[in-house]
Amino acid sequence: MDSNVVTYGADAAPVEALAGLLVERGRCDPRAIERARRAAEQGGGRLDRILLQLGLVSEREMAQSYAELLGIPLVPPERYPEEPVLADRLGARFLRDVHAVPLAVRDGVLSLALHDPLDGFTPASVAAATGLRVACLVGVPIELEAALDRLYPRAEDDTVVPEDHDAPLEDDAERLKDLASEAPVIRLVNQIVSRAVETQASDIHIEPFEDRLRVRYRYDGVLHEVDNPPAQLIPAIISRIKIMARLDIAERRLPQDGRIKLAVRGHEIDFRVSTIPSLYGETVVLRVLDRSSVRFDYATLGLPADIVARMRTLLAQPNGIVLVTGPTGSGKTTTLYTGLSDLNGVTRKVVTIEDPIEYQLAGINQVQVKPQIGLTFATLLRSILRQDPDVIMVGEIRDIETAQIAVQAALTGHLVLSTLHTNSASAAIIRLRDMGVEDYLLTAVLRGVLAQRLVRRLCDACKTPYTPPRELVERFDLHTLAQNALTQDRVIQGAPDQDAPVTLFHAVGCARCRHTGYSGRQAIAELLEPDEAIEQLIFARSDHLAIERAAVEAGMVPMFTAGLVAALRGETTIEEVTRSVRAGA
Repeated sequence: MDSNVVTYGADAAPVEALAGLLVERGRCDPRAIERARRAAEQGGGRLDRILLQLGLVSEREMAQSYAELLGIPLVPPERYPEEPVLADRLGARFLRDVHAVPLAVRDGVLSLALHDPLDGFTPASVAAATGLRVACLVGVPIELEAALDRLYPRAEDDTVVPEDHDAPLEDDAERLKDLASEAPVIRLVNQIVSRAVETQASDIHIEPFEDRLRVRYRYDGVLHEVDNPPAQLIPAIISRIKIMARLDIAERRLPQDGRIKLAVRGHEIDFRVSTIPSLYGETVVLRVLDRSSVRFDYATLGLPADIVARMRTLLAQPNGIVLVTGPTGSGKTTTLYTGLSDLNGVTRKVVTIEDPIEYQLAGINQVQVKPQIGLTFATLLRSILRQDPDVIMVGEIRDIETAQIAVQAALTGHLVLSTLHTNSASAAIIRLRDMGVEDYLLTAVLRGVLAQRLVRRLCDACKTPYTPPRELVERFDLHTLAQNALTQDRVIQGAPDQDAPVTLFHAVGCARCRHTGYSGRQAIAELLEPDEAIEQLIFARSDHLAIERAAVEAGMVPMFTAGLVAALRGETTIEEVTRSVRAGA
């Protein structure tokens, strides 16, 4: 290696040593290494690059392995500079081509973040161009590419614009295919998808307007704008996504749905794709389903220990109906999957009816609803009962037919899990009654209703404590809540006496949380278990408010109160609880 290149005590290690480290650290199994080695022998290429291309190792894990093997630092996101370093000596096109970012110059040494630290050409070239010694560091590809885009934006000449873009592209399917197959368009779409996966976005929204194509990612339930490709690229980008999802690119008048399965940055990712026609083209939404990042356990959900214990008791019942309610996007299906994971075993036959199947659960029979051929929730549920299941999950009870079959299944010895779109646990009882379920059947089969919302978690790295104003404390009776919760949970901030100030937390924002102040989401919930008093109210055809009051008197903690307790714990903010709970009320 060039004498002007500083490697922090390690020469460029052979790729085989890297493979051994990947296996030793549990980042890749030996069979995957052999598979990649065979591919490298047949098609040429370095083993580590083949591992990444096949999705057998994630880019972040590979970067960590490079750093460990070579004994050089891994660049944190905040270390990338605010302005280009040595812009007069190092061209933007060169740095983009070699995937390198100069970080800083100190004492005659240039720190250089590299995508591939095993390639000695780039640091040697940079050393020759700058006359400085070069200290190599490892950059995580998605973070390095984001820094390149910010520091060295592409000139207009670098952007591919379809020729004769005033021509009626929408009437020429073959031309759309040609445009979508251009390497720069493929690279742009791959970049949009890869960045969403690496930054843990849940959705990608691609929306055409008259003068631009807006790209937004949804983080923790909130949309953030990230890119604005030129309007000329609208047909090519949307056609590329439709080709990937095996949709009809010539059909732009009707909505379409499809799926994409890709190895993105070392992970096997599913994307659920939806297109609808709009004024300036087709709006596309990709739902990111990263199986590797999903864990179906109650700790991840963030539900309180008492609700988890009571849910497990409900799910241990041999029969009956257990419901999870809330608006779209409130985590109902994830909660049901978590419950099914607990129930999954050799001694039980578990069947689900879903629309769509979002995650595949090993050992569980999952069935996809297909209304276009008559496979509805009701028809499938009726057929599944003949298969003698122990547990049935129905994705949603949408109509009286499905509700009646679910009730009959529960009466005949099956445990039925399902969801409803209601804003509270008590409202679920009224919804079933309005659908036509008789009161005596409802009281016979309903075991419990969990109503939930998702609130954003405060970022632990930057949240800041503050003392709320007296008006806020009195409005939500925070002193009483803190005192009551303190007797059960010692992590509440604030003393138990009435004179001590209550402590809440502000969302501030830092590089770790993308400057939002929040990182991840958790569920806040209320769990209603019908008792004799509630059954009498059901027979009396009382409204949901009366049923809710009876449930609270029996010990149910209302969802909004649960959210306030989470804010007192420093897990979220009052504003976030109010936004999530009151918005759905």
